[in-house]
Amino acid sequence: MEQLSIFTIGNEQSTLSDICDKFGCDKNIPAWPDMFGRAIKQYLIDNRIPSIRTLSLFSGAGGLDIGFNDVGFEIVESVEIESKFCKTLELNSGRGKRFESSKVNCIDINEYTPQHLGNIDFIIGGPPCQTFSAAGRRANGVLGTTDARGILFKEYVRLLKELEPVGFLFENVYGIIGAQKGEAWKEILKSFSEAGYRLYYRIVDAADYGVPQHRERLIIVGLKEGKFKFPRPTHGPDSIDDEPFYNAETAVMGVALTEEENKSGIGGRYGALLDDIPPGLNYSFYTEEMGHPTPIFAWRSKFSDFLYKADPNQPVRTIKASGGAYTGPFHWENRFFAYSEYKRLQTFPDDYEISGSKQIAVKQIGNSVPPQLARMMALAIRQQVFKTHFPFKLSLLEEGEELTFRKRKRTLTAIYQKKARMAIAAMRENRVVLPDSHEYFCILTKNFYFKITEKDEASFSITVNWGDKLLIMVRSLKDSVSDCKMLINIKPNVVDWNLDISSVELWIYSEEAGAFTVAWKAFEHELIINSIKADLVQLNGYYQYVPKIKCECQINTEFKYAAIIKKVVEGKHVTEMISSQDLSSCWEVPEYKLADVAEFLRSIGYEIRNNSTNPQIQEGYWLVPYAFPTLTPQSVQLRKRVK
Repeated sequence: MEQLSIFTIGNEQSTLSDICDKFGCDKNIPAWPDMFGRAIKQYLIDNRIPSIRTLSLFSGAGGLDIGFNDVGFEIVESVEIESKFCKTLELNSGRGKRFESSKVNCIDINEYTPQHLGNIDFIIGGPPCQTFSAAGRRANGVLGTTDARGILFKEYVRLLKELEPVGFLFENVYGIIGAQKGEAWKEILKSFSEAGYRLYYRIVDAADYGVPQHRERLIIVGLKEGKFKFPRPTHGPDSIDDEPFYNAETAVMGVALTEEENKSGIGGRYGALLDDIPPGLNYSFYTEEMGHPTPIFAWRSKFSDFLYKADPNQPVRTIKASGGAYTGPFHWENRFFAYSEYKRLQTFPDDYEISGSKQIAVKQIGNSVPPQLARMMALAIRQQVFKTHFPFKLSLLEEGEELTFRKRKRTLTAIYQKKARMAIAAMRENRVVLPDSHEYFCILTKNFYFKITEKDEASFSITVNWGDKLLIMVRSLKDSVSDCKMLINIKPNVVDWNLDISSVELWIYSEEAGAFTVAWKAFEHELIINSIKADLVQLNGYYQYVPKIKCECQINTEFKYAAIIKKVVEGKHVTEMISSQDLSSCWEVPEYKLADVAEFLRSIGYEIRNNSTNPQIQEGYWLVPYAFPTLTPQSVQLRKRVK
């Protein structure tokens, strides 16, 4: 039986293709969302359909504003605190510009008063979401409404009460629902409801609505009167006619690139690894679980966008506002995406001006709602709430109808593994050759930067012997200790740890606390320079999994907290959440001394965590994630304190 289509015109069924044909836009060409937006805007002008006076809050670079503006929601004013975002809004506001009659308020929303606005029909906006996002949760725990940024929704509610528009659209990350065990979500819903609005909400994926990017967002629509149903996806398996996703290759086709932008290779420590990663995969290609013969990374030890290479035949994964040097998506031709390509992937119009350097512009793009997603929500609101006549009627989702994008995500691992196996089979088989033994001098800075240097600048000498065992000997140049003060024996905790040696021994000829850390850093250095592993965490595995290494520790000195260091190295209560009482018993120190010991361990590179460093950890509990020091100059935990 032939499937029904996404749209209906009168009593006739019509697909998205039919609608685009009617409006004169092709859905299968580069930048088709731009054409779609212009077509809707022109229809409203030609038919003299009145605009809807709209206030934009937390406007960012204007992603929501673009989509709603195209569907006749006149952005009367926008409110944004970040100057770089304000500059972008100003570049696109004024006579002859996209937001022709809009005023940009570069102001803290707490200081914004709307009495001068007169009648406002609708409000749109999404408060800053860092406290609820995946990156925020991993870095700091779910702060939610305990963070200043997490209570900005209250200013949104204040303005709803003052202006009493017909309705509003609130957008945010889906993590907001689970923040603080759901308490934050309950508070948000209660606040909006008490302002006099009936709420309708869903988590949606932007790719389902014609964006060449998978991006899950929470959308809340609040109405004074009437009911609202979300538009049915226009693309993907949940669309009625199974319209293919708008893919990345089509989206960026035709973008003019400079010679520099078209240059392959991303450089740096991990850049060369990108070349062998199949399109659609990330760093996990180099893991044991994906079948790589010489795994460099541990499973789920990095963010999913680390070394992520886009698949040209699919939408890309979520574009992040901020990230490191190896944060994808990267182009399938092993290069960075150009700024203009990022705009296409987020469905920003080609002619939309974004202020600042490429880095600043991409941050603004990554912080934005894709305009095409906004257009589809705006169309649904205009038809149902404002009874606007269009030559079509959107197909709508019933209240209990489920979308399948979450289920689809759960099937991806098997697809990625198949891709990885095919790529690995095509790779040239590598011969296993042990690295060369060598000697060098080094220093370790206060922020744990391990640097090889000349002897006259050094603090330590390192001797490395590769054989059946890897032997690393550390000597301080400040003392003349002739016998070993600490010996750490490292062995695999699983059958195979992909090192082609039986064990690692760290011999420390010093009573300096820093020598202990240097020994571990020297071991990590060997893993890195020989392209064996990216760091010690990749060898051990992420702390939430069973460690892949086990250690024995002998200490032959009155080293400060030596007995505690031995217990930590040997894994006593490491990786588990432990109460102050139990940790006190394990370390054999009074509870009031735990913070002092923890600060000492942090001073030699350990990531000791508690409620002060990670608010999601219950007060009175501690976490030692790893048996070895892991702090680096880039560590989020570096400047935090346990008391």
